[in-house]
Amino acid sequence: MSKTQVLKALLESGKLNVTPCCWDALSARLIEQAGFPLAFMSGFGVSAARLGQPDAGLISYAEMVDQARNIASATSMPVIGDGDTGYGNALNVKRTVKGYANAGMACVMIEDQLAPKRCGHTKGKHVVDRDEAFMRIRAAVDAKNEGADILILARTDARAEHGLDEAIERARTFREIGADMTFVEAPRTIDEMKRYCDEVDGPKMANMLEGGLTPFLQPAELQKLGFAISTYPFTGLMSMIKAQQEALAQMKQGIFPDPAMSFEDLQKAVGFDTYYEAEERYRH
Repeated sequence: MSKTQVLKALLESGKLNVTPCCWDALSARLIEQAGFPLAFMSGFGVSAARLGQPDAGLISYAEMVDQARNIASATSMPVIGDGDTGYGNALNVKRTVKGYANAGMACVMIEDQLAPKRCGHTKGKHVVDRDEAFMRIRAAVDAKNEGADILILARTDARAEHGLDEAIERARTFREIGADMTFVEAPRTIDEMKRYCDEVDGPKMANMLEGGLTPFLQPAELQKLGFAISTYPFTGLMSMIKAQQEALAQMKQGIFPDPAMSFEDLQKAVGFDTYYEAEERYRH
């Protein structure tokens, strides 16, 4: 099966898919090595890792699709790519969807924020009107129907400005237009999460951010509510940043403790074992 077909089967399994977030090829490879069947390419993480900048609309389509290509090439599992607002009008959205498909993403997320977009749990975000929001998803679905081998994840951030009713109405319409999955960003309570799951059909995604606006629930609770995917955009990124900060602080003091892993394990993590196998095969 293609990566898109694998993802579709996961969504139709009836089980919650715990989905760590990646930001580059190495973080994606580590997710796959840990045994997860699926990853999400986080725009927050890519902006932080590639630019050293916040997720506030500073990163471009070209940079994101290049990162998507590197991630997809480094793994065999399906990856959902953050396509932000689609980077322009309807034709830009179609180009984004086709570009992510060609890069090897199994799914692309398109949202209804007003550009420049930002992390959905930070202040200052705004959404476009309904017509603009629906146009973006219609263009994304058209790109898929024209042959792009990719699923469409439609996201709305309307909860923050216009309330949950508007967010649910947008998500319903996204499904009617043809989105494969929906995502209502930043519901504030468990009751709001339940309403979304009860009132919108099809696969739904929950975004679990440590310290975010949405209640941080355990996977069993999310599955009971009716979510198909739960993503964790900060968990791995926080761990990486904290470990690096601590190691650098110790180095600054002239302290060099025992390494966190062996050199052999490091080589395996980055793929030297498979490289050596291939090298040996072609040696003779």
